[in-house]
Amino acid sequence: MTDRPTAIDVEADAEAVRTVTFEELLQTVEELNTPAGYKAELIRGKIVVSPWSKLRYLRPMRLLRSQLEAHAPKAHIADTSPFLFRFPTAERGYGPDLFVADEAAFEAEGRHADGGALSLVAEFTSLSTRDADWEEKVTVYGQLVPVYLVLDMQAAEITCFWDPSPHGYRSRTTAPFGRPLHIPAPFDFDLDTAELAVTPDKAGPS
Repeated sequence: MTDRPTAIDVEADAEAVRTVTFEELLQTVEELNTPAGYKAELIRGKIVVSPWSKLRYLRPMRLLRSQLEAHAPKAHIADTSPFLFRFPTAERGYGPDLFVADEAAFEAEGRHADGGALSLVAEFTSLSTRDADWEEKVTVYGQLVPVYLVLDMQAAEITCFWDPSPHGYRSRTTAPFGRPLHIPAPFDFDLDTAELAVTPDKAGPS
């Protein structure tokens, strides 16, 4: 994910305050006229609109995708297309920077894929979205998705979370870019991270 996410609060009616349901929020996301190059997600109960990844992230994304595709579970595909995956229990909807999922999940009707179809997600951090990648998404993905990769583009390192549980991931390991990192089952291979680094973002006014 990249710079300047914008949260859209769903305001209550002045006369009749009620809770907006998860399904209604998803419907709102679907109906948003999101500008080209932007995506909308449900983060912390709010609709957050943020731009897709920077141009210089394309190369590391393609390198990661090609390695994951070669070791993906049968009938699973790796992609970076802008699909929203739903997590009803957590009332969240995320559009991962890169995902590996059961291809059958995309034969369903609608525009929101089942988060349970994911075998791996990867997020590329930016200055403005790294908190969500490191905190909320670790918690939500950690209850369901077998493997979660956080590519910290500011720290030039990659962290692998695995072994999900109702309380989150039970295991994690971190390696600097340039050092191999083992990706556990259902992938079970050593990821070459030598060419994943890009010029770090510089801190400044947001």
